Amino acid sequence: MAFRIRKGDLVQVVGGVGRSNGKQGHVLAVDRKAERVRVEGVRVQKRHVKPGRKASKTGGIVEKEGFIDLSNVMLVDPASGKPSRVRIKLEAGRRVRVFTKSGAAVPGPSAR
Repeated sequence: MAFRIRKGDLVQVVGGVGRSNGKQGHVLAVDRKAERVRVEGVRVQKRHVKPGRKASKTGGIVEKEGFIDLSNVMLVDPASGKPSRVRIKLEAGRRVRVFTKSGAAVPGPSAR
C-alpha cells in the first residue's frame, strides 16, 4: 500500500478519537504494518512508572500519545488550512504527493 502520510506531516483528525474538535497536529510516528499513526496531542495516554524504569528515573505519571488508525486522519492543505485528500503524481520519474483539491505539491515533512 502506498502511504500518503509520513512522519512530520501536518494532519487533521477526521474520525475516531479527537474527531469532535477537529484536532490538528504533526505526525510523530507511522506504523506501516498496522496502518496506524501517532499524532501530537491526540489520544494522550497516561502511564504510571516506578522509579528506576526506562521512561523515568524518578518515577511518576508519563503522558504519551497513542496510535490511531491511518484512515482517521487527513493531510492539511497549507493554502486553505483544511484537510484534503492526497494522490500520487509522477513528475520527471519521481512520485510526488499532490493535494486533490488545490493540485499543489505536499510540502516536505517538517524536521521533528
